[in-house]
Amino acid sequence: MNNKKKLAAALMLLFVINIMLICVVQSTQQASAAYKTGSTGAVVSDIQKRLKNWGYYSGGVDGVYGKLTEKAVRYFQSKNGLTVDGIVGNQTLAALGISAKPSTTSNDLELLARCISAEARGEPYNGQVAVGAVILNRVDHPSFPNTIAGVIYQKGAFTAVADGQINLAATESARKAAREAMSGNDPSGGAIYYYNPAKATSKWIFSRPVIMKIGTHVFCT
Repeated sequence: MNNKKKLAAALMLLFVINIMLICVVQSTQQASAAYKTGSTGAVVSDIQKRLKNWGYYSGGVDGVYGKLTEKAVRYFQSKNGLTVDGIVGNQTLAALGISAKPSTTSNDLELLARCISAEARGEPYNGQVAVGAVILNRVDHPSFPNTIAGVIYQKGAFTAVADGQINLAATESARKAAREAMSGNDPSGGAIYYYNPAKATSKWIFSRPVIMKIGTHVFCT
């Protein structure tokens, strides 16, 4: 009887140890972020943006971790005393100044708010929401990148990026407008372009079918 109790106790101990080992492995995997060729999303866009701003990367900020991004990461790692493997793990993320556990939704919301703030400052609130909706409409449109960062940093897409205003803090109104746009409100009526007729210099934009006008912006497809 005592032997049976000892055996049962030993088996129970082994079971508990196995459960603890599984939890430790899972915790380690979750704590160790790793972005590499094939990865996509807002964090990859952040990686590309920082590498581009610092002169390591010459490609587009599209949220897709391709060969150019890997090459830039290797270059960055070699210049900063990191293991040169082309993979952005926790140490490389820290060197880039990016949190190991960023909130994609939070990152997207803040970037969208900054773009709205820079592009639609002084516009009526409904017009600010509409600018945010245009950006989100582009994300869903096959002709544009499929991430918010990719759309905003697409070459030549927004004046705010070209003149650096995208890096300024967003107004509270713009943050509220970004949240409303992300919740599905679209005052633009499905537009994928907008412009200010008094400032636009592209003849092409005037040829787009107009949906509506809000404030000084014309929204079109």
